[in-house]
Amino acid sequence: MGADIHGFVECRSTYRTLDDDEASWHAAIDLDLLYGGRDYDAFGCLFGVRNHAGFRPLAEHRGLPADAAPETRAAFEEWGRDGHDPSWIGWPELTRVDWSEPAERPEERAHRYRRGPDGDWVLVGRVFPDRSDRAEGESWEWDGELFRMERMTRREAVPADGEWRPVWTTMGALAEVHGEENVRLVVWFDN
Repeated sequence: MGADIHGFVECRSTYRTLDDDEASWHAAIDLDLLYGGRDYDAFGCLFGVRNHAGFRPLAEHRGLPADAAPETRAAFEEWGRDGHDPSWIGWPELTRVDWSEPAERPEERAHRYRRGPDGDWVLVGRVFPDRSDRAEGESWEWDGELFRMERMTRREAVPADGEWRPVWTTMGALAEVHGEENVRLVVWFDN
């Protein structure tokens, strides 16, 4: 059974009226409007969920923030027992990530390559190897494909121009207006 991610980009507004509580968070945009993927490498790298690549997660098991926006809390509670692993990460943390950092251990999966039009090997996916005792750096060919046990970097798990780009762009735009410390991503998973 697969795991999907849900949540909100939250923001504390610097545009205040007399009725606003300056410390309250608002659900700025539903994550489902920005990200529709299911990428376990990113989930593992960011939040420790389905961490097959062996990353030290950036924001694992933090729970739902005590001061989560009411819309965020209500959406999470609607999931009941089916919602799990709630966590959050602030924009300041994301801007300081060393995206070239390798995973702490080699992947559980083998990187699978096929020959491209120019004859070079091109990554086409990752698969669990035929044996669990394969060592980092070990490679083998089978049926015209190359398989290699490798260690992934954070940038490979969460490419800057990949599916997470709209999330980072939205968070960055809100941070420009309201300040980095006033923007965070609050998430949970289902399966």
